Amino acid sequence: MFFLSSVRREPTFREGLRDMAPVALGIGAWGLMTGVAMVKSGMSVVEAVAMTLLVYAGSSQLASIPLLVAGAPFWVVLATGFCVNLRFVVFSLHLRPYLMHLPRWRRMTHGYLTADMSYAMFTSHYPEPPSTDAQRRSQEAYLTGGYFVTWASWMGMSLIGVALGNLIPQSWGLGFAGVLSLVGILCSMATSRLRVLAALIAGATAVAAYAFPLKLNIVAAIGVAVMLCFWIEKGFVPNPAAEDDA
Repeated sequence: MFFLSSVRREPTFREGLRDMAPVALGIGAWGLMTGVAMVKSGMSVVEAVAMTLLVYAGSSQLASIPLLVAGAPFWVVLATGFCVNLRFVVFSLHLRPYLMHLPRWRRMTHGYLTADMSYAMFTSHYPEPPSTDAQRRSQEAYLTGGYFVTWASWMGMSLIGVALGNLIPQSWGLGFAGVLSLVGILCSMATSRLRVLAALIAGATAVAAYAFPLKLNIVAAIGVAVMLCFWIEKGFVPNPAAEDDA
């Protein structure tokens, strides 16, 4: 929504820009590595650019690339992308009361632009949905400011990675650098004991199921972590909001 002047004029738009700026470097490094990985995997420049612009989901792109290279069935690629991005269903449900007053096309645009860090920053800054028109405009502008940083960082560096993909040698270890940047972003989101537990369960499951074909250990890790943590939250955490604050 950052292309709308009415949104950019809100003071909270610049506030969202400032708050999100510190993570731009990590997002950019991840985008650069993903752009290089797409070209190195055998995708054409046109295909890599189209995937960057249309998919805009780094973890899903990285998970689907080896499946596409291996010639995995179409349903496996779709299932993997769905599982990897399952967290965005939760994000959208949480953001629903913040954005339901907007026209459908604007809500769809927000859905496309939503990213992990912009969601986390916004919900920590505004724990309660707006109750007045002024608050609605202010909160949307803050969210949009965060969107601009994450989208511009990702797109710019990912497209640079696509352009330089055939020039950057494998020995530079960009894949490892991208993994480190992703781990750093994920660690910053582990703000409660339940989230830390979910990360540990997913990691252990992915290692235990490493022998699964077509990288299906990733799908298994996500499914096991979601189901176990949902069961734990319902059965042992009487107040999830209090747990998040812990």
